[in-house]
Order: sequence, then structure tokens, then C-alpha cells
Amino acid sequence: MPTSIITTDDLREFKMELLDDIKKILSKQSSGTLKKYLKSSEVMEVLQISPGTLQNLRINGTLPYSKMGGIIYYDSDDIQKVMRNNRVHHIEE
Repeated sequence: MPTSIITTDDLREFKMELLDDIKKILSKQSSGTLKKYLKSSEVMEVLQISPGTLQNLRINGTLPYSKMGGIIYYDSDDIQKVMRNNRVHHIEE
């Protein structure tokens, strides 16, 4: 099985892609097309992430969630808060 080395540039690129996807969610919310609570499958579809990535976001506390009756829900307001807290400002040199 070949191994892959993940560099800090790879992680930075992943973060930027994730933030762009969350921005898309927020733009849908502001246009009124996003529901208040999203199920895991909906979050994965909107963010275009795998179940494992979504689980990692839950485990490391990046994305808060609620669990009722075995179903995990994500508050769109929490997604918006994550976006604000992780905003990246690029300074051009």
C-alpha cells in the first residue's frame, strides 16, 4: 500500500476549500434556501465532504451538532459562526 505525505500546504489548501464550501452554505442561507437544521447527509452534500471528514469536524469540535433519536443535526447558525471564526485575510505582498 503506497503512502502519501501530507504537507502543510496540503492542509492549508484543504482548509481554504472547506471554508469556500461553508461560504456557499451561508450564501444559500442568506437567500432563504437553507433550512435551519441540516442532517449529516445534507451537510456532506452541500460541503462535498466524506462521512469521515464530517466526523472529524465533529470530533475535533470544529462543527457543533445535536443528536436526537440517532440522527445528527447541524444548526446553520453554527456553520455561520465557524465561518466567521475561521475567516482568512490574505495580505498581498
